[in-house]
Amino acid sequence: MIKDKEAFQRLNFLYQAAHCVLAQNPENQELARFYCHTQNSISRRLVLRQDSSVKRTICKSCFSLLIPGVSSTVRQRKCHNQRRTVVRCLNCGLTKRFLSNPNYRLWSEQPEASLHYQAQADEGAKSQTSSSTQEPPKASPAEETTPDSHPAAEKMAVDAKSNRKEGVNGK
Repeated sequence: MIKDKEAFQRLNFLYQAAHCVLAQNPENQELARFYCHTQNSISRRLVLRQDSSVKRTICKSCFSLLIPGVSSTVRQRKCHNQRRTVVRCLNCGLTKRFLSNPNYRLWSEQPEASLHYQAQADEGAKSQTSSSTQEPPKASPAEETTPDSHPAAEKMAVDAKSNRKEGVNGK
């Protein structure tokens, strides 16, 4: 179950609405800015984390939707032997710089970030610790002998205790 599912749906709607407005008429940048500003204020008020791919397409200064050729320019630069992607907002002039490493993946794109992978890692860690520190299982209440128990049950309990002491393979 996702916390604040309705809020995420509303954020998604506002982001898509901003894209649609600019796709239909590139001169409607004020309306797209309003949608992006509303999206940002909702996410801040409800303390919700937006995906990095969404945050990279919104200007932090003027909340414009950064679409290459319409509201932003995108350039490739080489600085200190590293390739960088430079995105410049045409409304306010703010620049964003991102490394252009082809092997780099955002944290949200890595398998370690998913809950499914973390659950598997936790199960793997538990099985490793349990296999490395194997202790003999404790006797269940049925195996423990009581004074008024049946003699055959007492013999089975004694055999089970001796098997545990010797080990399963008799070593």
